[in-house]
Amino acid sequence: MGRGKIVIRRIDNSTSRQVTFSKRRNGLLKKAKELSILCDAEIGVMVFSSTGKLYDFASTSMQSVIEQYKKSKEEHRQPTNPHSEVKFWQTEAAILRQQLQNLQEVHRQMMGEGLSGLATKDLQNLEKQLVMSFHGVRMKKEQLLLDEIEELNRKGNLIYQANVELHKEVNLIHQQKLDLHEKCRRSMEQGMPMEQTEMPIVQLILAFTRTHMYQSIFSSASHSNKTMSHLLQLRIRDLQLH
Repeated sequence: MGRGKIVIRRIDNSTSRQVTFSKRRNGLLKKAKELSILCDAEIGVMVFSSTGKLYDFASTSMQSVIEQYKKSKEEHRQPTNPHSEVKFWQTEAAILRQQLQNLQEVHRQMMGEGLSGLATKDLQNLEKQLVMSFHGVRMKKEQLLLDEIEELNRKGNLIYQANVELHKEVNLIHQQKLDLHEKCRRSMEQGMPMEQTEMPIVQLILAFTRTHMYQSIFSSASHSNKTMSHLLQLRIRDLQLH
């Protein structure tokens, strides 16, 4: 008595399903190997189980089989009829021309032109889009102004710190100058020649002068940056009021 015909449907019992998968998978891979040997065919078989585990067989290498498969698909995808290819590109060109025409029409409407054929609802939608666009541009502009103010404040702080350091150097040089004057006075009282003290005094006076000049420059730059920052803040306040 022969075996009954098996109904091809999903096996509900998980154990039976796993046993059947294992047997048929091995049989499939065995048949693929025999076919490649008997007929000198290049074969690649990949099987994934329900848990995602891979079982495969390749007569040469799976990478070679996949590359050959891709090449064959590309060749078959190309139209063999020149007339069909021309018609295809004509259709694509017509679609692109229509899209360009639509974009140009939208651009004209955004600029306030070509509005005669629009209904009230269309005009309301266009107005809403313009308001949203204006709001986005305004936010971007305000953000750029705030970034500029922050950068100016940062530079102003750096200049202020440099100014403080220069003040310290000026005070130090001034103190050294006073000390040297005191030493000169004592030397003169003790009868020491003036030539030995004149050169240090001149050098300190020159250093004091240069430091004072740098201080004035940095002070002016700091004042300019603070003025620019104040003007930018007033501009942003004016934009917000309008």
